[in-house]
Amino acid sequence: MSLLKFESMLKTNAVYFFDLVEFEEIIIHYLDAGKHALAKKAVKLGLQQHPASIDLKLLQVELYIFEDDLDKASLLLKRIERLEPNNDEVFIQKATISSKKGNHKEAIKFLKQSLSFTKDKVDVWSLLGMEYLYLDDFENARLSFAKCIDVDYEDYSALYNVVYCFDMEKEHEAAIKFLNSYIDSNPYCEVAWHQLGRQYYILDMFKKALTSFDYAVLIDESFIGGYLEKAKTLEQLERYQEAIDNYLITLELDDATAFAYVRIGECHEKLGNFNEAISFYKKAVHEDPLLDKGWVLLTDLFYQQENYQKASYYISKALKIEEDNAMYWRRYSEINLKLNFYEEAVSGFKNCLNLNDDDIEVYIGLCDVLSFLGEFNDALNILIKAKKIYRDFAEIEYRLAGLFIVLNREKYGFNHLTTALKIDYEYSSILNELFPTVYDSQKVQKLLNDFKKAME
Repeated sequence: MSLLKFESMLKTNAVYFFDLVEFEEIIIHYLDAGKHALAKKAVKLGLQQHPASIDLKLLQVELYIFEDDLDKASLLLKRIERLEPNNDEVFIQKATISSKKGNHKEAIKFLKQSLSFTKDKVDVWSLLGMEYLYLDDFENARLSFAKCIDVDYEDYSALYNVVYCFDMEKEHEAAIKFLNSYIDSNPYCEVAWHQLGRQYYILDMFKKALTSFDYAVLIDESFIGGYLEKAKTLEQLERYQEAIDNYLITLELDDATAFAYVRIGECHEKLGNFNEAISFYKKAVHEDPLLDKGWVLLTDLFYQQENYQKASYYISKALKIEEDNAMYWRRYSEINLKLNFYEEAVSGFKNCLNLNDDDIEVYIGLCDVLSFLGEFNDALNILIKAKKIYRDFAEIEYRLAGLFIVLNREKYGFNHLTTALKIDYEYSSILNELFPTVYDSQKVQKLLNDFKKAME
């Protein structure tokens, strides 16, 4: 009633009297609703009618802080503190101002002072926990949030924060011990079972994780997070059909997600259900066209099925989304090689190198395509760059030998061929594959035969 009366007053410009409690309720309502302009009007009118009210002045401080007018907030707090030096809310607001300025240690000092005067310690412990988190002091943050749980076992926000601190400290065994103790006192808490399952999952204890997630969804049959984690765990246990069933439950409970479609597709792929996998990957990219992973999964599946035209189409989609991904460019080159589009393959491998993908396979792939196109000098330059990174690699030495000999620089060619033979004689067949005229030459055959005899 007081809220309607206040809003009616604003519309008519009449002035009604409200008692202190009514004003506090009106202001808090507007603050909670995010209607700060109305909250300001209520504070202003409230202080006109109750100028000595400390509680209204503290709400005024809160509004100043929201508006980042920290100097006004601090000045008003000093006045309030002179009147009520033991008011816990004064120290809480001081802490808020310090925190906003990035002075979290000072904020902690003020919050600890407020604990001496407040009856509601839980809110202060929660604020303390957050300040410790800002400082990456996970142990003290955890201890603060744990105190909140000791008072209220259903404070799930504090429970999440305790587990988060354990995670950040990588204290997963300690987290398991804590959660099991919590569950002993609150066995029907799906959040705790879910968090326990997560800890077991991190430690690769998948059977125990599955049991935990089972309890979570038994307690709350609409717990989407529980079904998702259960499905992921079933994947780890290679129980793919059961994983699919659980992912499908999440789709029934909430709007479809590209993540769920992708995971279902991957499970079908592992079961050999390729048509179903393709169907779900397509649903994923329909749901989220910017999901490059979905396009790449389609690429890889069609590549495996030797449908290189479709693989080419889908890898192009992925590259439009993330053109700086070297692995996508490598896939692009591999597909174009299968399609005999050699210039495109060269372009893809060059993009890999430009993106700092200096894997030996990239250098070798680019060299072989350039050699096939007869661009021997370019191929040679690529291998010389590769040799600076990969010293004494047979894959590079044999190709250097072949290229130097083709370019009539036999001295260099035979030096590299000798080095290559010392590293891996059996791999000499690569010469026959890439440079058959070089391989069949008398000089090369003599060197190969002499080396073989020396090895016997």
